[in-house]
Amino acid sequence: MCIKQKLANNSEWMDSKKYRLADFFDQWWEIYKKAPKHYITPEQYKAVNDMRLCRTEALGVDHYACPDCAEITKVYHSCKNRFCPTCSWTDTIKWAEKIKLKMMDLPHRHVVFTLPHQLNDLIKDNGAELLNILFRSAADTLSDWMGNKYNIKPGIISVLHTFGEIKQYHVHVHMIVSWGGIHNQTKELYPIQGEYVNYSFLKDNFQRKFNQKLIEMFDRGTLYHPFSDRINFMKFIRIINQKRWIIKLEPAMEIPTQVIRYIGRYSKRACLSEYKITKIEGEFISFRYKDNKNKDINNKPIEKIERLNYRDFFPRLLQHVPLKYFRVVRYYRLYSNKASIPEQYLYTHKNDQDNPEESIGKIETLNPLICSHCEKTKIYLYTLLRKRNKTKIIIYRKRILHPDKVPNQNVA
Repeated sequence: MCIKQKLANNSEWMDSKKYRLADFFDQWWEIYKKAPKHYITPEQYKAVNDMRLCRTEALGVDHYACPDCAEITKVYHSCKNRFCPTCSWTDTIKWAEKIKLKMMDLPHRHVVFTLPHQLNDLIKDNGAELLNILFRSAADTLSDWMGNKYNIKPGIISVLHTFGEIKQYHVHVHMIVSWGGIHNQTKELYPIQGEYVNYSFLKDNFQRKFNQKLIEMFDRGTLYHPFSDRINFMKFIRIINQKRWIIKLEPAMEIPTQVIRYIGRYSKRACLSEYKITKIEGEFISFRYKDNKNKDINNKPIEKIERLNYRDFFPRLLQHVPLKYFRVVRYYRLYSNKASIPEQYLYTHKNDQDNPEESIGKIETLNPLICSHCEKTKIYLYTLLRKRNKTKIIIYRKRILHPDKVPNQNVA
């Protein structure tokens, strides 16, 4: 078991939270994996192990010191796993700031495409193949409609989520779509006036595009399925088509404040944010969630508490670990890597007072590498690695402090 150091003072750079998901896994994971309720995949094992080691001495601790007073700061290494709640939040803010500068100076809309729950088993059995179809069908539905109706090419950012509020399996794609684009003939920036869309038309097209690719997979023999023949498969298709599939469009948002807030909320965040955990007590964990089926007098979802035993919580959470090498964030049309947007059409943050960290949430309030006494930048000393009962010190680059200013280091 690795040794974990808690945040003792401002000189140690680690997150201080009321509850940490890694602590709950530390308590019960070794017991659970001996008799799991469901098969544990290699990706799930890796996600749990990375999260448990994140920001501990097992991954390494960089030691920095003030060149004047020798005040020490410990910077704990992160695991960088996409499933880790701490790493995903930091990554989200960096990503949101970067992507903002590549977006067109147009309003954008948040759009959600949701698949029927009857498809869940097929998606789990076929993994990336069906999720790829979902990505492509959703992007094509919007871009084809905007191209035919307005003769423009939009920019689309798509983010896959497989979880609902209580972490049940709920496959949907969040999209940030430019409400306008570059006109195919004039090559000028063309904003769409108004917010009206024909929902029935979009839903029918999304359903048709997805079903067409699904049927092609069945006919090629590349679809893993429980159906005895094509007749039974087509009966299943008719059942899931009895109701129109769900597409939700939020009102248009202006650049950058609202858009960045939505990007941060729906992009690279972890399945369960640790600030939503309300209690860890013995074998049980409790977390807040929004009940979208029950609204208050202001028509906002009522907040409730879900309480689960670790034997139910672990498999429910781990089913959302991303597949290896699978891209959960994708870019289409003008926001794809192959596209080129003229600089004059891009959003520029001239006179923009908005800060993505303020829109999404701050990570740190102080720079830990600035001495709190001397206000000088601290310099690197060494990196400490501790695994089980072994301790190793690594020096990546040599920096010299005055000998009488370096405090004694007691390394176990």
